[in-house]
Amino acid sequence: MNEIDAKPNERTGPSSPRSGMAHFLWQQLPYVVALVLAIAGVAYTNVSHQPLVGYWEFLALSIGVVCVVTKWPETQGKEAQFRLIWTQALHWVAVLVTMNVMLVSGVQQLLPTPATGLVLLTLLALGTFLAGVSLLSLQISFLGLAMGVAVPAISWLKQSVFFFLLGAVLLIGLAITFWLRQDGRPTATSTNNPTED
Repeated sequence: MNEIDAKPNERTGPSSPRSGMAHFLWQQLPYVVALVLAIAGVAYTNVSHQPLVGYWEFLALSIGVVCVVTKWPETQGKEAQFRLIWTQALHWVAVLVTMNVMLVSGVQQLLPTPATGLVLLTLLALGTFLAGVSLLSLQISFLGLAMGVAVPAISWLKQSVFFFLLGAVLLIGLAITFWLRQDGRPTATSTNNPTED
């Protein structure tokens, strides 16, 4: 009887850490998707040299929805829920207005197109970080910080791509040189061992 009782417990034991990890990853999925979409938007802007106005607006609205949805279960009462919706709506409308100010043609002439993508990502990062602070949400604040750190990382990577390419060519050249030298040398075992008749 103890063996029969032990078997169901053994089955449920190992699956609970997996389901706990899957639940954790499922909870973090909106933040990871938002970060990937933000970086993909900057990368596309840098490659195509065209600002993606609708894309940034969609991303800002999506992060605003994520902010409301993640805090909704913790909000008690209709008045608090109403306050959550309106404060987040005003916050993200202010971010959208600021983004559109940067896209006005007079301002747009002062910035090259790749810089516009980085400026919009910076504004989105600031808006996300401030939303996380006002909601007391560590995940949303971290998402804003990660977007903010991505700005100098992207600009540094873009400037140093040429040096990375030269370094890669140098390493490949050295590897080919050493590999060809290894193949050209006679092995020591074949010259030291006399053949028997």
